Amino acid sequence: MHILYNLLIHLTSFGLRIVGLFSNKMKLFVKGRENVFEILKADIASSDKSVWFHCASLGEFEQGVPIMEEIRKRKPDHKIIISFFSPSGFEIKKNTSLADVVVYLPMDTPSNARKFISITHPSLVFFVKYEFWPNYLFELQQKDIPTLLISGVFRPNQWFFQSYGGFMRKALTAFNHFFLQDEESRELLKNIGFTNITVSGDTRFDRVSHQIEMDNTLNFAEDFKGNSICIVCGSTWPEDEAVLLDYINSAPKKVKFIIAPHKMERSQIDGFKSKLKRKTILYSEKDKVNISAYEVLVIDCIGLLTKLYSYADIAYVGGAMGNTGLHNILEPATFGVPIIIGKNFEGFPEAYKLRSLAGLFVVSNSKEAMDIFSKLVEDANFRRKTGMIAGHFVNKNTGATQKVIEYVSSNSL
Repeated sequence: MHILYNLLIHLTSFGLRIVGLFSNKMKLFVKGRENVFEILKADIASSDKSVWFHCASLGEFEQGVPIMEEIRKRKPDHKIIISFFSPSGFEIKKNTSLADVVVYLPMDTPSNARKFISITHPSLVFFVKYEFWPNYLFELQQKDIPTLLISGVFRPNQWFFQSYGGFMRKALTAFNHFFLQDEESRELLKNIGFTNITVSGDTRFDRVSHQIEMDNTLNFAEDFKGNSICIVCGSTWPEDEAVLLDYINSAPKKVKFIIAPHKMERSQIDGFKSKLKRKTILYSEKDKVNISAYEVLVIDCIGLLTKLYSYADIAYVGGAMGNTGLHNILEPATFGVPIIIGKNFEGFPEAYKLRSLAGLFVVSNSKEAMDIFSKLVEDANFRRKTGMIAGHFVNKNTGATQKVIEYVSSNSL
């Protein structure tokens, strides 16, 4: 199986180079990996101490941030290396101040794994949530480098739990400890013989809980909102925008909208804007106008969404109306905001839990979206109660970071 896996990785690498000729995202994926080893050699000396974090994409990076911050404080003499698999993580966070080096993770071949770990020589490694690369894990195990999984999630349909999954189960033995989000994941691992487990929860709760203590002031957002009810629609995709459109165009005058699309493609933003019947302004145009006179504000830049949620009375979080994956519901939840999402949220336990507590609502079409938006807008008590449930949900689930750090300290890692 190992031989077959390595062959598959090589074939995939070749295929991605072909796809990269036609896809900008795949071009970034391929080109970004071409000089990884040169970058590492230039930034990491053989005498340096280091800690390595691997994140699939931006969401996993956010989960890793609380641990990165603690490691930075506790190991100031260590360099922090962050690797990404996806361009959507690397391109946004390649200049993060949390790391000394940020790179794409080279494809999971035995030679790449040996070279990467030889150059970085980490004394401690964190994999975040669910990316498991066997050749890297086997190399870490062979070199006896402590390796932890944080905010881990396992599902029954993964290779580890199938009759043919022995090779992948063996790769999991490289982890010294699993810090998991839920009991279901613990039971799955226990059933295949693993007991080095702590159900710590999701470190994103710690990440977002700190946001409410920060200065979230955005003067333009205050001017835009005024005394209106503000609905912030974050990380929206075209599928989300299609469902939102009817309510935006028919909402009462007392309601204003801030739309923050996931992709900053001008043609997509202009296409959506052309369908809006409300007075609409782009963020990039805000300094030319009296922004308070507008009813819809479209954010055509990145980096503002977390603070914008502090101005929300209601939040719609995108990604789950299509199949791109639900974005972070905890960011608005920490501000005590009722949340609405699309119907495809499998694999997001925090959404299931918050929905069961009645702090989150799921819609599958424009009619359902209009109904729940209307109820939340017109019934202030219902809106406040739902928001309180969301805020309490975040506060109740913090503490995952402390459990990880306690393990690191007690084991002198």
